[in-house]
Amino acid sequence: MFMEVQVLGRTVPSYRQALEAEIDSWEGFRRALRDRDLEAFDKMMNACRIYASAGSMATRPILIEAMFMAVLLSQQKKLMEIAENLERLEKKLRQT
Repeated sequence: MFMEVQVLGRTVPSYRQALEAEIDSWEGFRRALRDRDLEAFDKMMNACRIYASAGSMATRPILIEAMFMAVLLSQQKKLMEIAENLERLEKKLRQT
C-alpha cells in the first residue's frame, strides 16, 4: 500500500542558499589548495555567485550542472576578452 508522507515546516532552499551550501561542502578541497590554485578556485566560486540568477532560472535538478555552466561562461567571456585584446594589439603592430 502506498502512503503519502508530508513533512511540515520544511521548504526547498533557494538556489542561492543551495549554492552556498554546495560551495561550503568543498571547503576541505579548498583548504588543500595553494596560492594560485586557491585564487582560481575562489574566482570559480565567485563566478557561480555572479550567475546565481541565471542558475536559478535554469531549474536543473543537479545544482553542480548550473555551477559548471557559470564557470564555463565566465571562462568563455575571459577568452573572448583576451582574443579581442590580442586582435587590438596585432592591429596596432601592423599599423606601425
